[in-house]
Amino acid sequence: MPVTSKRTPSSDPHRSLRAVTIANPYYSLAHDGEAGNPRTIPAIVNIRESAITMLASRGRIDAAQLAAATRFRALWEAMCRSTRAIDYGREPVDGGGHADPIGHRQMQAAEELRRVRPLLGEKGYWLVSRICGEGYSLGEIVGPGASKRAKLRAARDLREYLDLLCEVWNLSTRR
Repeated sequence: MPVTSKRTPSSDPHRSLRAVTIANPYYSLAHDGEAGNPRTIPAIVNIRESAITMLASRGRIDAAQLAAATRFRALWEAMCRSTRAIDYGREPVDGGGHADPIGHRQMQAAEELRRVRPLLGEKGYWLVSRICGEGYSLGEIVGPGASKRAKLRAARDLREYLDLLCEVWNLSTRR
């Protein structure tokens, strides 16, 4: 006879998918109160997608810290992933010049990250950029074979740096 687990499937920390409630992206204020127009909808989230979603799903960071991490990630991706090489062999069409490989959005993202870098310091910017921007886990940051204390210290430092970003970007904090 198989042994039954005491955990319910929704409380199992080793599952990678969790049901959450999010704001409905198709919500319309003009049709408020109708059954086909709910404010929130259920969604499935892969909590192993990044360390930030894992920490948020376990309640280790609050909503403001999650918003700061998401904003940092969006800025990081806008700055790093939208670069393209200049094709000097391509001829301009219709008398236009060569396209600029660095867009306005990318320059704004770089300027915003340059503004917050001195506030976080070198260690803080390194930690936040590795976890929020590049998607490293806490275990990868502290190194293989590191103690649980080192991981907890890295998580605590990350929360402190996310609180600093919340203050800079005027996001609501716990305090």
